[in-house]
Amino acid sequence: MDILQEAKDVLQQEARGIENLIPKLDQNFVNAINLIMESKGRVVVTGMGKSGHIARKISATMASTGTPAIFLHPGEAIHGDLGMVTGDDVVLAISKSGETREVLNMLPSLKRIGAKVIAIVGEHNSTLAKNSDVILDASVEKEACPLGLAPTTSTTVALALGDALAVVLLSCHHFTKDQFAIFHPGGSLGRKLLLTVENVMHKGEDNPVISEDSTVQDALFMMTEKGLGAVSVVDEDGVLIGLVTDGDVRRGLETGSNFLQWPVDAMMTKSPRTITNDKLAAEAMHIMEKNQPRPITVLPVVDKDHKAVGMIHLTDLLRQGVV
Repeated sequence: MDILQEAKDVLQQEARGIENLIPKLDQNFVNAINLIMESKGRVVVTGMGKSGHIARKISATMASTGTPAIFLHPGEAIHGDLGMVTGDDVVLAISKSGETREVLNMLPSLKRIGAKVIAIVGEHNSTLAKNSDVILDASVEKEACPLGLAPTTSTTVALALGDALAVVLLSCHHFTKDQFAIFHPGGSLGRKLLLTVENVMHKGEDNPVISEDSTVQDALFMMTEKGLGAVSVVDEDGVLIGLVTDGDVRRGLETGSNFLQWPVDAMMTKSPRTITNDKLAAEAMHIMEKNQPRPITVLPVVDKDHKAVGMIHLTDLLRQGVV
């Protein structure tokens, strides 16, 4: 057996399944989206066996992208959990054959409750399809399983179709990054999406600032005191006009002159890169990493009037897990 070739055949078969799904998208898909958008309830996703695992993933994707959704196990549903479903809900039922007994057993109760049913099925003439309000064609030519038994291509196609529903619904809801962050507060993803510059920056007494009439020596003393390797230079109104870094000081040493007595504006970088305190910390990281010709390690923070209200250092972002 050629192991690599067999693995490639599986991937090619599943890829063809998704490619063949594209021309099958028609007005039924639009009807499914409209049905969900017009619903006042949730999307209740259900399926048995491998289809159940796919249903769980689809419900999780929808729930995290602005479409309230839950997974309902059909076996538990017919033993009381159908009480979760209301007449305002839309049930998304997944079954390759459309004849899955546990799913079909739910249909009479769903009809009495008044919930609408969208079927993701591989057989248009199946019982599930005939008793659904909208039918989404998830038929496949064959499974990637050489026995034609284990759900492989069919579950991949169902999952892709569910992703298509979730993403289109996301756009219809005008779902934003900020809303996404609310649903993903944990781990590194949450830190990237929720953490703002205000949360990370050095401000108040910890913000290294000197006036425009200061000397390079004053800048060096301030850098040493605050330990950020840079100092913001401001005018009499507190507006940022320049930045001096420890790199500037090292380059001054190379002149061999008494550069410490120079006015600070002779050494500072005028109009440096800045960021406002309401921006995401991830954006600050992007600015630092993408600065050309070389990355920067400090970034002055300004308010709407361009006043220097803080400073952020690369290590602050790394410490918070913003990568």
